[in-house]
Amino acid sequence: MYRELADILRRELAEYRAGDFLPGEVLLAERFGVNRHTLRRAIDELVFEGSLLRRQGKGTQVLERPLIYSMTADSAYSQSLSAQGLGVEAVLLKRRYCFASREEAQHLGIAEMAPMIELQTLRKLDQQPVSLIRHRYCASHAPLLADYNGGSLRQYLRERDMPLTRTQSLIGARLPNREEAALLLMPRHLPALTVFTLSRDNDGHAVELAQSTSRSDRFQYQVVT
Repeated sequence: MYRELADILRRELAEYRAGDFLPGEVLLAERFGVNRHTLRRAIDELVFEGSLLRRQGKGTQVLERPLIYSMTADSAYSQSLSAQGLGVEAVLLKRRYCFASREEAQHLGIAEMAPMIELQTLRKLDQQPVSLIRHRYCASHAPLLADYNGGSLRQYLRERDMPLTRTQSLIGARLPNREEAALLLMPRHLPALTVFTLSRDNDGHAVELAQSTSRSDRFQYQVVT
């Protein structure tokens, strides 16, 4: 019975907008003539597949369908998704100094344990969080990044005569940690998409290492060659 009920609810989700909340469990149980245990199992099915999200103290929220981001050498996250009519926002969460690991040093052509600056941003689409991105640069670029307080980093650097080109991307998937799940408003059993990206300037110098973590139910990557 709960599977049949899940199918009904799945079809009805087309009538909701992303961010809407379902009616309360008591009301839904009365409407379908089932007990709350059966209703919860039906909702659990949709939560597990990423269509719904339980938010403690608020209810059950409807999630957006996956969006497609076309990855090319010079594509910019904000520009690409804005072109689809979406409201794109990049919030600066953290700015900190760190040291290059051996792998990072090899990618950027700097010494291991060389000082680096890291910017952590949260990307929102139509006010819904979808991606966390950790951008790392050699600390020598800190003065250039000093005025960055949010928005497209690609655009920020382009306006300062440092356009970047993506030269390597590695796509993977894993479960989110507790902090990532909280910031992205996603269940911890749902895999997150990860992308490691190396970008270079016009002279071919490696400038940026970026590691993004995105909701797999909200995001699809299309690799364009």
